[in-house]
Amino acid sequence: NNCKRIGAYVLIDNLIQNGVEHIFGYPGGAILPIYDELYFWEKKNLIKHILVRHEQSAAHAADAYARSTKKVGVCFATSGPGATNLVTGIANARMDSVPLIIITGQVTRSFIGTDAFQEIDIFGITMPIVKHSYTIRDVNSLPQILSEAFYLAQNGRPGPILIDIPKDIGLEEINYYEYKKVKDLYKQNNYRTEHLSNFSLLNKVLKFIKQSYQPLFYLGGGTLKSNGFKTVLFLSKFFQIPITTTLMGKSITNENDHLSLGMLGMHGTAYANFAVSECDLLLALGARFDDRVTGKLDEFACDADVLHIDIDPAEISKNRFPQLSIIGDIEKINTELIKHLRIISKCEYNQTKNWLKRIYKWKSLYPIKVLIRKNVQVSAPEAISLIGTTFFNAFFVTDVGQHQMWAAQLINCQPKKWISSSGLGTMGFGLPASIGIKIAHPTSDVICISGDSSFQMSLQELGTIAQYDLDIKIFIINNGWQGMVRQWQESFYGNRFSNSYMKNGMPNFVAVANAYNLKGKTIISLDELEKTFKEETKFLLFNIIVLEQENCYPMVAPGRSNSQMLGLEKK
Repeated sequence: NNCKRIGAYVLIDNLIQNGVEHIFGYPGGAILPIYDELYFWEKKNLIKHILVRHEQSAAHAADAYARSTKKVGVCFATSGPGATNLVTGIANARMDSVPLIIITGQVTRSFIGTDAFQEIDIFGITMPIVKHSYTIRDVNSLPQILSEAFYLAQNGRPGPILIDIPKDIGLEEINYYEYKKVKDLYKQNNYRTEHLSNFSLLNKVLKFIKQSYQPLFYLGGGTLKSNGFKTVLFLSKFFQIPITTTLMGKSITNENDHLSLGMLGMHGTAYANFAVSECDLLLALGARFDDRVTGKLDEFACDADVLHIDIDPAEISKNRFPQLSIIGDIEKINTELIKHLRIISKCEYNQTKNWLKRIYKWKSLYPIKVLIRKNVQVSAPEAISLIGTTFFNAFFVTDVGQHQMWAAQLINCQPKKWISSSGLGTMGFGLPASIGIKIAHPTSDVICISGDSSFQMSLQELGTIAQYDLDIKIFIINNGWQGMVRQWQESFYGNRFSNSYMKNGMPNFVAVANAYNLKGKTIISLDELEKTFKEETKFLLFNIIVLEQENCYPMVAPGRSNSQMLGLEKK
């Protein structure tokens, strides 16, 4: 530790010391000193770099890697266009609160500010979409900055951290190098995360629950990120409180459970939307009252008291003013609440019985139905439903659009096995995200459900799948349109289908897969899909030709209350 080392050595050593096993990236001029150092560490099998075909895919792969593990995702890119290609991926991670470390190369310090070749101010460009960022000016600051970055990425509300490293920093010797442990930094800098629950607040929570006859848990991605889903399920069972989740919170509950209402919001279940409209207590955990969830905000849970628990103080009262708020880690708060419950009394709560009866009635009247149309063209929902039941224990990754919403409605997956671009809604996310998950979980089934339009935004990553021989099943729900755009144009723009038809110029997806030495198959009937699943095949890509004009319902129109859904039969 007392010998001199260069900046690139310090970087790679710190990544490994912080538990990094995989890096996703693409090399280039300004980051070559780091890649040159990486060469030696890879030779010793201490770390593995995954070469993507586009830098945006590096960010998405690292993002999904982090979501599916308890680790921080790491990606590399060079300066200039390499760094700017990361921007969408960084924004995606920020919106969905994913811990990432983004390492970008930069021109040498003496050239900064001169408009040198491939110089770009990536620090300034990304400032609104990162949790924190650094430009390294002194190689001796690198050990502390790296440890700080890992701490900040994971603690509090997780998010992406950018570290921009000039080329000469990677080559410069450091005077003294010693790995900075996060726990030492914690003591030295008096770091803390908000955890403000106390006896008085817990009493208030219980008082709200005891006074409620129509309570509802509204769970977002923060519940999963804190690993708080088990304690929430305990409280739900104890008090017999039904649960609805956001797109980010999907997989918290078994959606076949009698207390589960599935997803709420624009394409949520009818019974979840009715329940949130009529509840008298809304327990919002790790959720942010997003517009796709609330519909018309003034009419969202308008008769309910709101209890909001979140680790990010900025989310409290941002969109909805709560009657009670607690800032802190959901798992810790729930654990304390359960301990508190056991201390104060051993009570039975039957006051939600009538509420649950109403919910069961809504479930029977307005189920999410899949119409089986054998021997005719495949319906997208029935194909997606079959995929979900066939690979019930898999990781499910989606792109963005109709197929994403159908998958969210119909697939009942295991906790933390639902990966989707929720806040930013990034088309092209699915394929690189699947790569990140397969690298993290090589023995698990990984299912990528994409649309014909989304898939074309990142199909070059078939090269990465081929290079690393990744067994990922890719299902393209091919209706020849930008499906959700077409649905909106039909519903709200007088059937004026401006630039949403995709069949003109659409490639032969099976031929594209074959060009990468991957096997693909076009599916034109549900029977054919079922038969293919029963065979021991090496097909990785399935191009499923589905009905063109099918719409995803129910749907809450923009500016409408959640109780006013399109596509419901009048009963």
